[in-house]
Amino acid sequence: MMDIVFLGMNEAGQEVLQWLKKDKTDVEVKKVIKNKEQIKQIEKIRPDLVVSSGFKHIIPKELINIPEKGIVNLHPSYLPYNRGAHPYIWPLINDTPAGVSIHFMTESLDQGPIIARKKVDKKPIDNSKTLRDRLMREQAELFKQSWEKILEGKAKSQDIEKGSVNRKKDLDDISNLDLDKKMSLREAINLLRGLTYGDKFLGSFSEKGRKYSVGVEIKRQE
Repeated sequence: MMDIVFLGMNEAGQEVLQWLKKDKTDVEVKKVIKNKEQIKQIEKIRPDLVVSSGFKHIIPKELINIPEKGIVNLHPSYLPYNRGAHPYIWPLINDTPAGVSIHFMTESLDQGPIIARKKVDKKPIDNSKTLRDRLMREQAELFKQSWEKILEGKAKSQDIEKGSVNRKKDLDDISNLDLDKKMSLREAINLLRGLTYGDKFLGSFSEKGRKYSVGVEIKRQE
């Protein structure tokens, strides 16, 4: 029996968890850890494998080395592009590839060896939420398809020089819109697509002491 611990739990993680419980009779999920204060339980449980999906905290090296088969992270980007925060926003704003990756976790943020990755198309009507929803589904599917590779420990190193990384502060900075900044109409639309999360408008500007939220809705003509 293989003991597994989950770190975090987003939509992709929920689907993977149910799949493991239903289809993998030789697997037992011992614990779902959702906050930083609980991560020391990895040392106590000493699982064979840890699956991370949406966990927002750095794992110390001494805990990463405990599971025999490592810590596997589901990341909603086409690594090495868009490592770090909000990886479903930056493909729209910066025109980088969108995709999903399954990789082994290391001390460095989203830089571990890649087990599998897949590009996901960006649609003209996408905003950051519609793209994120699609990436969540694709992550879970890629994990299922990669199960044997995960168990065998097969992975390839990332070429970090070719990728990109984003911090939480980057979104805060770009959300404060500079109305006088020069850019093409395409760049402006893509910026607003990235700053639109469903019905939430993440972009804003101030005018005469008032603050205004800005987003965009794109519809396909029939």
